[in-house]
Amino acid sequence: MKVILKENVETLGKTGDMVKVSDGYARNFLIPKGLAIEASKRNIKVLAHERKTIEQKAEKEKKNAEELRGKLENVICTIARKEGEQGKLFGSVTAKDVEQELSAQGIKIDRKNINMDVPIKSIGEFQITVKIYPGVNAEIKVVVVSET
Repeated sequence: MKVILKENVETLGKTGDMVKVSDGYARNFLIPKGLAIEASKRNIKVLAHERKTIEQKAEKEKKNAEELRGKLENVICTIARKEGEQGKLFGSVTAKDVEQELSAQGIKIDRKNINMDVPIKSIGEFQITVKIYPGVNAEIKVVVVSET
C-alpha cells in the first residue's frame, strides 16, 4: 500500500514523502496514529497544494529570520556579575542569562537556540552564536562587567 507521510517517521522518511509499506503496517499503525494517509489521487493533489503553502510559509519565516539577524548583529548584551580575585565570577553567565538580557531589550530568542559551549566564568567580551532559523545564525556580543 502506498501512503503519504504526514509527520517524520524515522524508519520511513520525512513529511510529504510517498512510501510503499505493507498493508497491515499502514492500517494498524501509521494511519490510526495520524502519521500517514492513504495515497489516493485526491490526497496526492491535496499534498501538492500543501507543499506550496508550506514552501511559502518557510520562505516568509526565513525572510523574518534574516531581518532578525540584522537586528542581532548590532546588539550588545551587558551582564553584571560579582567577581572574585583575578577576574573570576562568583557563578557563571549561562544561556538563560543571555536570554533574559535579550528579552529586556525586546528581542525574543529561546535559550535553546543560544549556542554556548561552556558557561562564561570571567569578566570580558565574548562572541556567542544564536541560531535563528536553519541555516541562519547571528553573532552577538556579550559583555560581562563587574557588579559594584
